[in-house]
Amino acid sequence: MALFLSTYVNKIDRKGRVSVPAAFRSALISEKFSGAVLFPSISHSAIEGWGMNRMEDLSAGIDAFDPFSDERDAFTLSILADAHQLSFDTEGRILLPLQLIDHANLVEQAAFVGRGSTFQIWEPVALSHSQQEARKRARADRQTLKLQ
Repeated sequence: MALFLSTYVNKIDRKGRVSVPAAFRSALISEKFSGAVLFPSISHSAIEGWGMNRMEDLSAGIDAFDPFSDERDAFTLSILADAHQLSFDTEGRILLPLQLIDHANLVEQAAFVGRGSTFQIWEPVALSHSQQEARKRARADRQTLKLQ
């Protein structure tokens, strides 16, 4: 399983290309698809980044809903329909689709944020604000965190 740790801030060029951190690329290269699957976060103004194996697991979870249910429709339209399979170029970059750039309000830089089995891409200032709030919640809830 791919494991994504740490935060890396990389420049976005005028064409929308951004270098994926080497540690993230290493984790993704061992997947069925040697690249990243990106889609707009349904929780934040950020981009979700997943390996193909994890994306297949999510798709199977969505398939577990009744095929004509509102829940299945919502998840397929807001996640699967907006997902992009992006291959790395020879320099380890991906070309971010405009839809994703707009969703995350990216301009000149992208912060790649490790989240264990997945990662996110944030606008760096928005990430800083969100991290401050997350740390407050984590501090308040620290007693609930257990090792598996």
